[in-house]
Amino acid sequence: MELTQAAVNDLLARLGPGDSYMYLPGDLDPQDLIDLLAGMYGAPRTLVLDGFTDPTVDDSRGAALLVPFEDRAVTLRAWAYGDQWVGAGTARDAEGTQRSVLVIAGREVPEPLGVAPDEDEDEGEGEDIDWMERLRLLTGWTQSDQRPDVDWAEMESRLGTALPSDYKRMVETFGKGAFDGFLDLNQEPWTDLREDDLLIWAGTEHENLYCWRVDGDDPDRWPVVVRSFDGEDVPFDCQAAEFVCRILIDPHHPFTMARFFDTHWFMNYG
Repeated sequence: MELTQAAVNDLLARLGPGDSYMYLPGDLDPQDLIDLLAGMYGAPRTLVLDGFTDPTVDDSRGAALLVPFEDRAVTLRAWAYGDQWVGAGTARDAEGTQRSVLVIAGREVPEPLGVAPDEDEDEGEGEDIDWMERLRLLTGWTQSDQRPDVDWAEMESRLGTALPSDYKRMVETFGKGAFDGFLDLNQEPWTDLREDDLLIWAGTEHENLYCWRVDGDDPDRWPVVVRSFDGEDVPFDCQAAEFVCRILIDPHHPFTMARFFDTHWFMNYG
């Protein structure tokens, strides 16, 4: 069986929205399937390797994908995608033959509180909200930190300024990649707009640049500024992680991504 992106989409559509799985033709290379799914959803989490299940796997990390195979899974990779888990790899069938498999299962997505346009005033929302944790939940991120050992002291010394703490957590947690495969997270702020007192922390293929206005000595109080493709600066009184949460799910935000994506994920380029 020749695998293409269209063929994988067709297989996923045949599985439907509920918990389901299928054994695939014997001539299919399971690594090809995994690679194509990684191109769609980013780097996977390994649930089973050489017949051994990761002992940390639980409901929040894709355990539902293992249910159809009991102890017969040989290798299984998993992706969180909105309200679904997607899994691919190999498992033994009822006759004990090892075959490629594709499986989906429901995923419980926590409600993203505190992101509606008027909620700040209604609920007295303050600095106690952990927007990075909210972002992790929104994207279904279950992998370990991708860049835990970034030398921030060296980078900040080279840039001549400290950097916002939520941005550091984003880079350490997610690594190189893009939210919804669209909003690219810079691994180091760009200084192209420094003469305008702007540091660029992210961007899109539509040439919008997501920046901070370097205003004051406390980087955690720097406001986000979007330099649009036509050169207009649009300010937002929030930090980067909060800004990303809001554009992911608030359809009224001027830079919303909620109009284009019903589910949210981080596509890790690693």
